[in-house]
Amino acid sequence: MAVLRTVYYNAHCELQFNNPLELLVATILSAQCTDKRVNMVTKVLFKRYQTARDYARANIEELEELVKTTGFFRNKARNIKACCEQLVEKHGGEVPRTMAELHALPGVGRKTANVVLGNAFGIQSGIVVDTHVTRLANRLGLTREKDAVKIEMALTPLVPQAEWTLFSHWLIWHGRRRCGARKPDCGLCELASLCPRLGVRTGKP
Repeated sequence: MAVLRTVYYNAHCELQFNNPLELLVATILSAQCTDKRVNMVTKVLFKRYQTARDYARANIEELEELVKTTGFFRNKARNIKACCEQLVEKHGGEVPRTMAELHALPGVGRKTANVVLGNAFGIQSGIVVDTHVTRLANRLGLTREKDAVKIEMALTPLVPQAEWTLFSHWLIWHGRRRCGARKPDCGLCELASLCPRLGVRTGKP
C-alpha cells in the first residue's frame, strides 16, 4: 500500500461524472466495457437525460441506441430505466446512500454500489472488486478466491477501512498501467520485490 500510494498519488475513479446519478448510470454501463468507451457514451447520454425521472420516462429503443457501443446494450438500457423507475418511486429520484438500498435496485450489485458509495458519497462501504482487483489480489498472494464477493471479504480485513476506496483505485490503476492480464510489465513493476508471482518466475525467494 505504501508503494502504491506513492506511485498512484492521484488515483481516482476514471469514470466521468458530476453527481451520484451520473456515476450510478456510468458504472452500470461499465460492465464488460472500458471506462474510456463509457465516457464517450455518457458525454452524450448525460445531456439527453439529467434526472432519474428522465431515464424512467425514456423510450427504451432510444436509450438502447445511445448506449449501444458499451456492449450488452439491451440489458444495460433496461436496467438503467428500471433502476431509475425505482429511484423515482422509492427514493424521490435521489440515489440512496446505503448498500442495502443500492443493492436492491435493478442492475446494481455490490461492485456498483461500492463504486457509488465510495466515489460519490465518500462512504467506505467495501472494496470494489473488478477484473483488475481480482487479477492483482491473486497475483500478489492476497487471496486465492475467484468470486468477487469472497475476494472483497478477504481483502477488507487487510486494509484500513478509511482507505478501502483508494485501495481499489490503486490496484485498478496498477492493473491498467503495469500489471496487465496478458503482458504484465514485470521488469518495470514497482511491486516487483514484493510480488510472489515474480519471485516464482525468476527463482528468487
